[in-house]
Amino acid sequence: MKILAVAALTAAVIMSACADPAANKPKAQTTAPITNVAANTNAAAKPAGESSSVLAGFKATGSELAVTPENSKVEFTGSKISGKHDGGFKTFKGIIDLVGEKPESSLVLIEIDVASVFTDADGLTKHLQTGDFFETEKFPKASFVSTKIEPPPGGNGNYNVTGDLEIRSVKKSVTFPATIRVTPEVVSVIAEFSINRKDFSIAYPGKADDLIRDDVIIRLELKPARVK
Repeated sequence: MKILAVAALTAAVIMSACADPAANKPKAQTTAPITNVAANTNAAAKPAGESSSVLAGFKATGSELAVTPENSKVEFTGSKISGKHDGGFKTFKGIIDLVGEKPESSLVLIEIDVASVFTDADGLTKHLQTGDFFETEKFPKASFVSTKIEPPPGGNGNYNVTGDLEIRSVKKSVTFPATIRVTPEVVSVIAEFSINRKDFSIAYPGKADDLIRDDVIIRLELKPARVK
C-alpha cells in the first residue's frame, strides 16, 4: 500500500509539473498588422535596420496618462514539458490617451526595453537575451499600439483590445480580452492571455525547442494614476 501511495504521489507531482499553464488562458487572435503610427505622431520614418519609437512625437488628443514600472507590470510565463518559468520586464514606458473618459475612444501605447527581461532563473534570463530568443542587441525594443478597443456587450464583461504587437521586428495584430476600469483616481487595464512565440520568430533551434511549449502567457497590469 505504501508503494502504491508513493507511486500515486509521484505521478501527481509529475502531472502537475508537466501541465501547460497556458491551456486555460484566452488565446490572442493574431493577424496581419494594421497600425499606422505615423498618423498619430510626428515621428520620422525609421532608417533601414533601426527601430523607431512608437512614443516619439506622439500627441495625445485626450488626457495623457504615463505608464511606468512604478505603476504597472508587464510579465509572462513560459513553459516546457518539465515545468514553467515566470518573468517580465523591468524597464518600459507607455501612454494611455484617455479620450472622453471612454476606453473605446482611447489609445494605449507601450514600449519595452527587452534587455531588461528577468525570470526566476538567472541562467534563463541571460539565455533569453541571446539570438536563441529575444536577441536583445539586434532587437532592443518591443512595442504595442492599440488599434481598437471594443466595449463588452451590455456594459458587462471584458473589453476586446486589438493592437499591433512588435517583437524582434516582427509585427502582428493581436486581439485579447481585458478588464478596463476608469475612475476619477486611476485608469486600470488588466489582461492575461497567451500568444504563440513562433509567430514572432522566437524559436530556439534544435531538438531543445521541441521541449518548449509554443504558447506563452502575457500578463498586463497597467494602473497609471491621474495627475491632479
